[in-house]
Amino acid sequence: MGISNPQNMVALIAGPTASGKTALALHLAKTGNFVVINADSAQVYSDLPILSAQPTVEEQSSVPHHLFGYLDGVTPCSAARWATDAKKVIAHAHAAGMTPILVGGSGLYIRTLLDGIAPIPEVAPELRTHIRALPITEAYAALQHHDPQVAATLAPTDISRITRALEVVQSTGRSISEWRKAKTGGISDAITLRPLLLLPPRDWLYKRCDVRFEMMMARGAVAEVEALLMRDLPQDAPVMRAIGVPEISAYLKGTLPRNEAITLGQIATRQYAKRQFTWFRNQAPPAWPRIESEINDSNIDDFEILFQ
Repeated sequence: MGISNPQNMVALIAGPTASGKTALALHLAKTGNFVVINADSAQVYSDLPILSAQPTVEEQSSVPHHLFGYLDGVTPCSAARWATDAKKVIAHAHAAGMTPILVGGSGLYIRTLLDGIAPIPEVAPELRTHIRALPITEAYAALQHHDPQVAATLAPTDISRITRALEVVQSTGRSISEWRKAKTGGISDAITLRPLLLLPPRDWLYKRCDVRFEMMMARGAVAEVEALLMRDLPQDAPVMRAIGVPEISAYLKGTLPRNEAITLGQIATRQYAKRQFTWFRNQAPPAWPRIESEINDSNIDDFEILFQ
């Protein structure tokens, strides 16, 4: 039994890291004429196939995979950049009579693809520098004056959102909330979406995070980070901020013992999974089906019916 195929259908499997998305996507893809498209911000980079848990070479050769490991680690990949690339792959798949399966845990990527992005003009660098140098109390007070409605929705300590809202309203004269109502470029109205959220029990999820990080360390993650360090990349390069890279880097530089690097990497992975879990639970549309049980070999067939 395969996924039904209405015109312009796109399947979506989303959820936190280690929730079983890749295994389910691969299982479903093998049932018919499908392509798997990455929607994870770490898996776009070619430098970290192991540490970012990309599908293996064998898995990617069994069914078509796209947007996995297609960028160098110094290349920024905004949600808008990824959405543009994903649209091209989706259009090509539909033209070939294939059904795309989006799989990933980057909620902002997915939302940008489906809903579009607000066409906010670039903020002048001088204004941005000035606003971001303000103490948080001054920035929040300024936002309360210029955009009280948005300020009321933000915590007074949320520096990133406060400064962004303030620079937008001061630069354009319009509230960031007004700009967001004018989003363009989303594909949700042009496709038939079959979404599925994986939100398994947290204890199970966190144990999988721990086991997987140890397995990564044993299967080549250390060599991946060693290769990155040999390139002497800037510390703010996207790939250098990936989960596990700082911890393994410290181990390779001799400032952390291996067991402590593993422990800290596991903690960072669990924290990331928690943030993703919370985002999808609170931000995803309530109508999207949610699976709150574990996924394993004995029940993976049961989820196929959700895409009929």
